[in-house]
Amino acid sequence: MKVNVTVDCTPEEARRFLGLPDLRPMQDAVMAKLQQQMLDAATMVSPETLLKTWMPLAPQTPEQMREAMTAMFRLFTPGGGGPGKPGQG
Repeated sequence: MKVNVTVDCTPEEARRFLGLPDLRPMQDAVMAKLQQQMLDAATMVSPETLLKTWMPLAPQTPEQMREAMTAMFRLFTPGGGGPGKPGQG
């Protein structure tokens, strides 16, 4: 014996018929909070904040920046103590 049952109802009607809880209010609240957190994080991010996060010891004054650039260029010049120095590498 073969029995076919066709049920024509909406997902909401099926949920109620089966006695499943309605999670829509909870999902909406969680999504609203998540969206607000994402918007807050996006507005708080600035290039200066990102640079400080990525490079916590970044030079803060023009003199410190000049010294950092000089040290960096010294690394990449022959005889400057960097990778180009003979015997290293």
